[in-house]
Amino acid sequence: MELNLNHVIEQVAKDKGIDREALQETLEQAILQAAKKVFGAEREIEAQYNVDEGVVELFQIIRVTDEIADPFNELTLEEAEEHGLDAELGDELLFQIFYLPKDEKKAREQDERYGDILQLRAQRGAFGRIAAQTAKQVITQRIREAERDNVFSEYIDRKGELITGIVRRFERGNIIVDLGRAEAILPVREQVPRETYRPGDRVQAYVLDVQRNVKGPQIVLSRTSPGLLIKLFEMEVPEIYEGIVRIETAAREPGSRAKIAVSSRDPDVDPVGACVGMKGSRVQAVVQELRGEKIDIVPYSEDPARFVCNAIQPAEVSRVFIDEDTFTMELIVPDDQLSQAIGRRGQNVRLASQLTGWKIDIHSESKILELEEEARLALMALDGVTEEHVDTLWRLGYRSLEHIAQTEEEELANIPGITGADAERIRAGAEDLLARKEAGEDIRPSAPLPEGYDPEIEWNRWPMDVEALGRGVFDRCVRAGRFTLEDIAAEESPEAFAKTTGLDIERAVQTIYAAREALAALRAAAAEAVPGAQLTGGAPSEADEAATPAETDASEAATPSEGGSEVGG
Repeated sequence: MELNLNHVIEQVAKDKGIDREALQETLEQAILQAAKKVFGAEREIEAQYNVDEGVVELFQIIRVTDEIADPFNELTLEEAEEHGLDAELGDELLFQIFYLPKDEKKAREQDERYGDILQLRAQRGAFGRIAAQTAKQVITQRIREAERDNVFSEYIDRKGELITGIVRRFERGNIIVDLGRAEAILPVREQVPRETYRPGDRVQAYVLDVQRNVKGPQIVLSRTSPGLLIKLFEMEVPEIYEGIVRIETAAREPGSRAKIAVSSRDPDVDPVGACVGMKGSRVQAVVQELRGEKIDIVPYSEDPARFVCNAIQPAEVSRVFIDEDTFTMELIVPDDQLSQAIGRRGQNVRLASQLTGWKIDIHSESKILELEEEARLALMALDGVTEEHVDTLWRLGYRSLEHIAQTEEEELANIPGITGADAERIRAGAEDLLARKEAGEDIRPSAPLPEGYDPEIEWNRWPMDVEALGRGVFDRCVRAGRFTLEDIAAEESPEAFAKTTGLDIERAVQTIYAAREALAALRAAAAEAVPGAQLTGGAPSEADEAATPAETDASEAATPSEGGSEVGG
């Protein structure tokens, strides 16, 4: 402690950037706490840094009272006079506690004059060593804290930026990255599954967060954040850095595919072309850094419908229906564009939904026509609903049972040609048809039965032990105009048969084959009973052809019919 602390404080403040006064205050508090532990927590002690001497001085406060309730902090007026102290009742006397080796003489003199008042003889010598050790620990700890604060201050300003480091080690799947002045962590959740690293590899990542903790600032990096994609484009595209071109939003499925929406403040600058670069040089640089991740660059639009159509590229959109209440868009695409619009495992429509913030439903044109025709026929079968009513509804955009059932009767009644009674009947009928459809019932109108046709007689011809030819399938076939086993066996297109009957494609294939096998069994039974007899009920030549169907690719039977894809926004 004989060392002047001023030199240490000045050096530390200069080298580590610590405020001198803050360090002095820290030393005062530390020495004070150590003094209370050694001399007793009940004593009233003050600590003050002496700038001239470069030491922390301690002072004990003793009050003058009539009666002593606290022997460590109080003395009577008589005791004060006996020790030659000029004091009055209520005065506070300040005694300096000499604990440094250089003040040993002053300490002895103080003990001789005021030892029975201060009661410090036994603790003075021990506290000198404790104070020196405490000062050393405080300075060391304060240096560490200052270094941590400096690192935190440096990197907190880099939050949301790109940073480059070297892979050092792995901890429970997390990658520890050396940034030079600090270490960062690349958590497992922020790593791209297809990317692998080894110690010593260079890694460029996005600074996701900077947090304080006991061991120092923790810098969290990410390789999956859309921010990484945006910052890479800012590096590669000068127009983005200059603010001419702006990335409005971005969506990623890390390691697989990404989409960004760009706009331009200058009408003469094409934002998509600026991001792509000459012969794709700019976008390829980003793709290379992301290790092959495919990137779609689409023009941003203030018009939500146009923006969604741009986002679903490269697929083309025929029609768009917007429901602002549920923030949903229904896109109608050509049949040959359906798979492209949806993407592999729904990736394209999922990314488009994330990019735009809209929930997107996609349907093929043929599927929509089929659903519209189904709804149209079902509505026209209701009592009191005419073809003119349905035409009016269709013309004004009410093209599904769901839409009609969710529309208020007052709104329907305001449509020209539809009265209040018509609106009530149409809406109630749509709700009933939807309920029947959800229950699995075929709501399409039945085909007219041929003259003399008895469904029960035909049903008795069907085998009772074949699951694919159950009563439910029979009823569907009759409603669709496939009245006999011969009609079903003669079907050449399982897809067409599935659409007319409402069966899924796999069930339709099974039904056609089961019908052909049932016909073959009936013919065999008839030939056995009457040699040379012909099986009645259908054209023999067609039945013969149906009995020996051409081989159908099994994969064709497993191919799903064209439908829709729904992705939450």
